[in-house]
Amino acid sequence: MDTRNIADERLGHPRSLKAFRTAKTLVVGYLGLSVLTLIAVALLRDHPAIVNAAVWIRAVAVVASAALMLFFAVRTAKGRGRSYRRLRLVSAIMVVAIVLIIVLPGAFPVWLKIEQGVCGFILLGVVLVVNGKPMRSVFAT
Repeated sequence: MDTRNIADERLGHPRSLKAFRTAKTLVVGYLGLSVLTLIAVALLRDHPAIVNAAVWIRAVAVVASAALMLFFAVRTAKGRGRSYRRLRLVSAIMVVAIVLIIVLPGAFPVWLKIEQGVCGFILLGVVLVVNGKPMRSVFAT
């Protein structure tokens, strides 16, 4: 288990701090939007044209992934290398999943595809920040 922390000077560098803050802010936004969507799904549950089983599953999965990403982002800001790698991986996977949901015809209504598009832009920001030079340099071996 990787429990080592990154040297304080790399963690405390202004560019690193800004990258950590930006990543956490974006992930909190993603989580907030995801929770609001789940609440909307619950409120609209009696309208099968708007909310079906696929929408329920997706909404719950997105909230769970967003909560995990926030956990990873907080631990990444504390210098945890494994959390950094997990944040990079999960954010990239979720962007790909969102693109597939938007472009593939099927079980998801237009309103959810639009909401997922917004989530995708937020997560694209996360992907860019966590793969950017300031954060990569903190976790360079």
